[in-house]
Amino acid sequence: MSYYVIYRIDEQGGPAGLFVMDAGLGQAILWDHRARAWAYDPGLVVRFLDDYRNVDRYKNVSRADAEAVAEAVTGGEKLPDERSIRAMFTGGSSGAHPYIA
Repeated sequence: MSYYVIYRIDEQGGPAGLFVMDAGLGQAILWDHRARAWAYDPGLVVRFLDDYRNVDRYKNVSRADAEAVAEAVTGGEKLPDERSIRAMFTGGSSGAHPYIA
């Protein structure tokens, strides 16, 4: 499992988003600010991370670091545990509603 803190411009600004990805399975979730929930969207995560223009806008971090910024990024929500994240991956890949609170 890989965790990415996302920044609006570069790492000098405060965290603006959070991605969780299992690259081996091609699965990913992100915090959706509009829905105020975790969203299954591996396509968006891969496009963002693969875009050379975003190299200075994200940082690969440890789970502990991701947990530390999750509440600020989400407005109070904790980072789901890995079991819950894997359940979101399964639900997202089977056609379930993409927003999982």
